[in-house]
Amino acid sequence: MKQKALSNWLKGAIICLAVFGLLVFGVVIPIYGLEIAVENPEYAHCFWPWMTLMILVALPCYAALVFGWKIAADIGRDRSFCEENARRMRWISNLAFGDVLLFFCGNTLLLVLNMSHPGVFLLALLPDMLGVAIAVCAAALSHLIYKSARLQSDADLTI
Repeated sequence: MKQKALSNWLKGAIICLAVFGLLVFGVVIPIYGLEIAVENPEYAHCFWPWMTLMILVALPCYAALVFGWKIAADIGRDRSFCEENARRMRWISNLAFGDVLLFFCGNTLLLVLNMSHPGVFLLALLPDMLGVAIAVCAAALSHLIYKSARLQSDADLTI
């Protein structure tokens, strides 16, 4: 696959993820949450704290998509292995770790404030583990891109 085609595929995937995230965080979760609040008035006070947590959790994901878009653009310009992309991958890793920490702490706080259920807390550990896996993979890719960029710059200096 040519780099321009790969770049276009990556950008398409990023757009799909962004639209999917808007649908989930902007339509599905609010509708489902309001439905729960209407059917069970004793949980109505939990709607806005959970919605706030979901919005706060979505923000780092969209920031990571912006960095991913910039990486895809560099791949299209035949600059796959550069230090900027290594830094961007490091940012994606940091955003993923921060997002996991934010979601875990927010979920814990809502559990302590009796606005969550222990089963929900335990189920929420699955996305936390997935986020940690993404963060570790992004950190490893950052390291590999950085080492490749250094090797490429050394090779460029060799006559």
